[in-house]
Amino acid sequence: MMATSTHSQPITLDAVVVGAGFAGIYMLHRLRKLGLRARVLEAASGAGGTWFWNRYPGARCDIESMQYSYQFSNELQQSWEWKERYAAQPEILEYANHVIDRFELRADIQFNTRVHSAVFNESASQWLVTTETGEAFKASYCIMATGCLSTTNTPHFKGHESFKGEWYHTGQWPPAGVDFTGKRVGIIGTGSSAVQSIPLIAEQASSLTVFQRTPNFSVPAYNQSLDLEYVKKIKANYEAYRKLGRSQLLAYDFSLNPKTTAELSPEEFEATCEYHWALGGLNFYGTVADMLISPEANQIVGDFVRRKIREKVNDPAIAALLTPKSVIGCKRICADTNYYETYNRDNVNLIDVSQSPIEEITAAGIKANGIEYACEAIVLATGFDAMTGSLNRIDVRGKDNRSLKDKWSAGPRTYLGLTSAGFPNFFIISGPGSPSVLTCMITSIEQHVEFISDCITYLRDRGLTAIEATVEAEDQWVTHVNEVAAGTLFNSCSSWYLGANVPGKPHIFMPYVGFPPYVQKCDEVVASGYAGFELRAA
Repeated sequence: MMATSTHSQPITLDAVVVGAGFAGIYMLHRLRKLGLRARVLEAASGAGGTWFWNRYPGARCDIESMQYSYQFSNELQQSWEWKERYAAQPEILEYANHVIDRFELRADIQFNTRVHSAVFNESASQWLVTTETGEAFKASYCIMATGCLSTTNTPHFKGHESFKGEWYHTGQWPPAGVDFTGKRVGIIGTGSSAVQSIPLIAEQASSLTVFQRTPNFSVPAYNQSLDLEYVKKIKANYEAYRKLGRSQLLAYDFSLNPKTTAELSPEEFEATCEYHWALGGLNFYGTVADMLISPEANQIVGDFVRRKIREKVNDPAIAALLTPKSVIGCKRICADTNYYETYNRDNVNLIDVSQSPIEEITAAGIKANGIEYACEAIVLATGFDAMTGSLNRIDVRGKDNRSLKDKWSAGPRTYLGLTSAGFPNFFIISGPGSPSVLTCMITSIEQHVEFISDCITYLRDRGLTAIEATVEAEDQWVTHVNEVAAGTLFNSCSSWYLGANVPGKPHIFMPYVGFPPYVQKCDEVVASGYAGFELRAA
């Protein structure tokens, strides 16, 4: 049975981990293997992180299931059986809980516990982590596994409190689900969660009105049940398959065409577009090697998808509204099942709010462009305060009582996306300045967790009590992250990668582009005795 605490009597641990998603689960496993006393604090009533909260209709991963799983245990990856090419939310949540129980981790995960603050005590070289209910924990290490997409972005609309119907956010979906049968539904947003949920909501609702500010590129997922022979072939040589994935820019194996635009004739370019379109899903990123570098290449690939959209949507005016004018890939490409085709249904209506935003929420629905659209239920598919949102909700204070939120007020500053100067023994899994959301997240998570656990081992073996990034190393890393991004087309549109979806948030490109060079840099840092860090004894 877990011990509880009060402010005056904190529980003493070696490490506190905040968050019980895939990062927190694996971090606890590694800390356990080191023989450390660790506790995971989780705000939700269950584990899974993103996959606990995002239960909206059609929620599933856009990374193929044979790659979206842990690699640390060959026995685990050999024994677990995925059902579909792209795993749906319930199956991923089942997998997360299976891992917890398989490795007997549940006893050290404390649910229904939201962390309020984490304050570093310099004289004791310890963190004091306090929950919203007043429980307190003292630990040498504070590890944030709060996730990149876990704090919902909920815009405020005039009159929202007057609405008499039901409100939902795709990122905080009721566990029991929602029945929209026969209801008039309005959905705000056309990002990934909307692309996945709109086709299924449209099948239930008497009418579905979609309010779109900016269209997104989406390609067919071609989801299907996994072929047993295909699975058997991968599992026969899983390590080589995983190694191939880790060698790729996005940390998973996708079909990358190594040729650039200059090396292809127009006919060959069209053929590679068709080939990658037919493969489905995020394989489309591999259409041509310079797709996210060359404006010319990007225009050709984008025009190919624009043409496909026009072929799928019967009404030319609706097709035009659904066709993005932006660079393809500067926002994460969506993978869908019958998304565009859904707009051919008689009960689906698309409302453009790009020029004039939604005016207000009324008692009976949504008013836009001077027209009130009747709704009995409103779905917010407005995404997340990505990368930094969850961290900023916690009052994190380092040396000299400095607030992490204040330090990051002009944009996040980290070294390797793992630590921040002024915050000793404080680690962030998949933090800003690391590949994170540009990769297969579980692969990035494992790399970070292993870096952190190896770092703790290094300190313990040498009688060291603290590690902290230097300001100089952090400044150089932030500059490097920006320089790498500047060599791509990622900065060419407003996206959640830059925080552009959250009013008032600084527009800074937060992830690091390129998994293999990032891992190489981390390995070099370790090999040189943690270059860029200050290591201290008691």
